Amino acid sequence: MVILLFGPPGCGKGTQAARIARRFDIPAISTGEMLRAACSAGEQQGEACALVAGGGLVDDDLVNVMVERRIARPDCRNGFLLDGFPRTLPQAEFLQDLIERRDLVGPTVIHLDVPAEALIARLASRRQCPRCGQIYSQPGTCDTDGTDLAPRADDRPTVAERRLRAYREMTGPLIEYYRGDGYHRIDGDRPPEAVFQQIESLLEARLVRVHVARSR
Repeated sequence: MVILLFGPPGCGKGTQAARIARRFDIPAISTGEMLRAACSAGEQQGEACALVAGGGLVDDDLVNVMVERRIARPDCRNGFLLDGFPRTLPQAEFLQDLIERRDLVGPTVIHLDVPAEALIARLASRRQCPRCGQIYSQPGTCDTDGTDLAPRADDRPTVAERRLRAYREMTGPLIEYYRGDGYHRIDGDRPPEAVFQQIESLLEARLVRVHVARSR
């Protein structure tokens, strides 16, 4: 099962990705986290890291290579979830070609939709553990290692607004590209439990349909 999780910054993709990964025993792959980790470790430098810090979009070729290498790992054998990829039509076309080459089932697209006003408020209060990368919805200390939480550079209001604007400009063509039986718009401006219940139901139904189709 290939799941594409779409949604603007602050919509709760990270929370839902983790729940989906646990429920269906597949890895949740965040291209944003992969890029931030690579920049922190010095594996990526220069313009790419400057774009990440400023909320911009990194070159398609770089992200495509990272995704292809990641989903080639053994833990993706039974499926995977992509959070933050694709973000452009060329990335979507690259992914479709990759899915066909690997003989995978077509993706299930989950689009978490949240009003812009709610997103800005969420991003302003969001914090991250500098040590493990875990994201929290308010200030405090990390539950895992006790480190003081800090604001993320790309969650600052001015950067957040730029990220949302870039997301809106990119998302329209992608939604049209994926619109069809595999596309599902979910109201993300609800408690996380309610959002997940809807996602879980549609993914379970999708698994049944895929199993039936492949057993014929």
